[in-house]
Amino acid sequence: MSETNVAAQGAVPELSDGALLGIVAAVAAVFVIFGFLVSPPGEVVSGVVKILLVRDTLITDYIGVGGMGGAFVNAGLLTLVSAGLYRLAGAKIGGASIACLMLVLGFGLFGKNLVNIWPIIGGVYLYALYKQEDFSAHINTAFFGCALAPVFSEILFSTAIPITVGLPLGIATGLLMGFVLPAAAAQLFKAHMGFSLYNMGFTAGIVGTLVVAIYKSYGFVPDPVFIWTTGNNLLLGSFLSVLFLGLIAGGLYLDRAALWKMKEIIALTGQSPSDFVAKVGIAPTLVNMGISGAIGMVYVIAIGGDLNGPVIGAIFTIVGFAAYGKHPKNVVPIMAGVFIGSLAKPWGVSDPSIVLAALFGTTLAPIAGRFGWHWGIVAGFVHSSAAQSVGVLHGGLNLYNNGFAAGIVASVLAPVITAIQWRKADHPEEKL
Repeated sequence: MSETNVAAQGAVPELSDGALLGIVAAVAAVFVIFGFLVSPPGEVVSGVVKILLVRDTLITDYIGVGGMGGAFVNAGLLTLVSAGLYRLAGAKIGGASIACLMLVLGFGLFGKNLVNIWPIIGGVYLYALYKQEDFSAHINTAFFGCALAPVFSEILFSTAIPITVGLPLGIATGLLMGFVLPAAAAQLFKAHMGFSLYNMGFTAGIVGTLVVAIYKSYGFVPDPVFIWTTGNNLLLGSFLSVLFLGLIAGGLYLDRAALWKMKEIIALTGQSPSDFVAKVGIAPTLVNMGISGAIGMVYVIAIGGDLNGPVIGAIFTIVGFAAYGKHPKNVVPIMAGVFIGSLAKPWGVSDPSIVLAALFGTTLAPIAGRFGWHWGIVAGFVHSSAAQSVGVLHGGLNLYNNGFAAGIVASVLAPVITAIQWRKADHPEEKL
């Protein structure tokens, strides 16, 4: 298969699956290179080993565990291996796959590593075998499902369970969770109707709650973790700025009109499924990814927040889903809603949980895109509270905690807004 397929003279080339994976691999390689630039090789290797052996319950900043070099190399290598598996499976690459791999990259800085993701992926693979379907059709579910990867690490490295018991128990639990995720995700998508982009976060929250409830009934309670690094804003901000400019430049290189074509993306609501690569093309999508990521970074710096593993992971959910539902017009109202919520409630705008809520909460972007910016602010305001309350249910073992909260918010808010707008549109004479 050729790398480009030009439909007509002067047309913008359509990149093949291999070329799209190459873009993701290039970003991952930049992470690896950066890791070796900021830390000596010996520290990188020892840092990666520490990351592989740590419990990954929220919030575990890998920069605080294995150093900056170890964290970025772990994230980059994890994404390169994941991209290789996509290639091996022959998966079709589109906006959803790019979003998925960017989440692997971001969460490779806090929560996902080359040890803990495999039981979940193995479980989804067993599901595909059982259903006699190609694994390529479920590979996005497998990697999105790694939101529950900390369950394996928690069981394996828990001091309450000997490793001779923890290893087989962790593998069995991971395989079982992976096996049930595809069917559960398909059903739970109907609850929020695509108004929360992190459907797997919602699903993983439900499944994780059940798993934690079962283990708690046997006396196994995950210990809370909070590892959060500070003081790296200048270095990490500079790195992200170069990376986002690179994405924008890449889009303009592929199509000089990519920036102008952003208006086609802005016009979309973002309600899932909303594959920007398929609808508009990879060039404007790359520009959108760069701009949207920059908005997230600037917000964090402007409010006095910290750039670290969890925050960069959150920013990369914006970058990734800027290929599948997010754009500046629909993410800013959500962030504004969380910001307003932090002013009206007993939290600081730069508190770690609130910073993460503002960034991860952009999963609700389709609400702003479909119903208007004012409803986006409402959704963000509500989410700022919901995200603080659901973590106890899954014991911090669902990395997409905000996705779980947002799934609940969208499932309630979207039908209510729809009903209100239906009455306004069809029955203007009636008072609400």
